[in-house]
Order: sequence, then structure tokens, then C-alpha cells
Amino acid sequence: MKKENTNKNLKLVKSINKNVRSSTRKLKPILKSIVGKKVNLAIRDLTFSDKRISNDVKKTISSAIANAENNYQYDIDKLIVKEAYCGKQIIMKRFRARAKGRAAPILKPYSNVTIILQEQKNKEERHGAKS
Repeated sequence: MKKENTNKNLKLVKSINKNVRSSTRKLKPILKSIVGKKVNLAIRDLTFSDKRISNDVKKTISSAIANAENNYQYDIDKLIVKEAYCGKQIIMKRFRARAKGRAAPILKPYSNVTIILQEQKNKEERHGAKS
């Protein structure tokens, strides 16, 4: 049995920030915390976050909001963060000199951040029986 896509007229808005100077391990908890929230609440949470990388995530969300407003004429108040994920990019390799002529590696990872927004539909309120 096939599932029919009921959201055919609903467009997703995407914004990708490439070469973010942070590892995916540090980005994932921040991105998980904003999924499912309205964009104004997500930006507020990122503004007051102690993490350094939250500013780059906030810029990516702002870019996605601008894309939604200019390209699709979406209402900003109805936008929610549908997906937020990150992927690995290059790793810059450096070394630190150690004792007895040895060297220790320093890895400086980069990441890609992708934010996908969706316009929230008005939920139908039902009253009465559960059937």
C-alpha cells in the first residue's frame, strides 16, 4: 500500500553553511535542541547559548528565514525548524613539537550545517469523542 504525500504544495526552505570551524560532535547537541521549535524561539535560544559555534548556527537560520521570506513569501511567524543536521568537511592537520624530536598531531575539523524550515499548518481543533 502506497502512502500518498499530502504536503505536495508545501515547500521546504533550505540553508547550508559550509566550512564551519567546529567538529560535528560539538554541533549535534546544539542542532538537536532547535529541531521542532519556531524560528524566533530557536534564534532566542542560540543567542543566549554559551557555545561559541551557536553564532554560526544562528546566521544559518537567519539565512533560511530570508530565503523563505524572499523566495516563497512565507510568513516568518509560522516557520518552524523541520530538520537541522551537520556533516563532516575537511580536517586541517597541524603538528605540535614534543620532546626528543617527536611530533604530536593536531586535527582541526570543519563541518557543514544544514537547516531546513517548513511553514507550520494551522492545526484543526476537534471537540467531542475520540473517534
